[in-house]
Amino acid sequence: MIRKETGIERIRSNEILETFFEIMKSTLESGEDVMISSFGKFKVRDKNERRGRNPQNGESMRIIPRKVVTFRCAPNLRKFFKSQE
Repeated sequence: MIRKETGIERIRSNEILETFFEIMKSTLESGEDVMISSFGKFKVRDKNERRGRNPQNGESMRIIPRKVVTFRCAPNLRKFFKSQE
């Protein structure tokens, strides 16, 4: 799609996209949020330790604390999707 919209060759458009994702990844790793105008915001969140259940055998287990990436949709994008229903 990038290639069709911009006329950039496939290899170059792949390089650009991979570079974008690497920058996004390093930004999130450093603890900063990534906001893409009119699209949304990616944010790193801490999840606390909690009790869970192993779906294979039903046994109770401890889920360790970890970091997760969350996404919050921009209002105008959310509005667009709601109008498509």
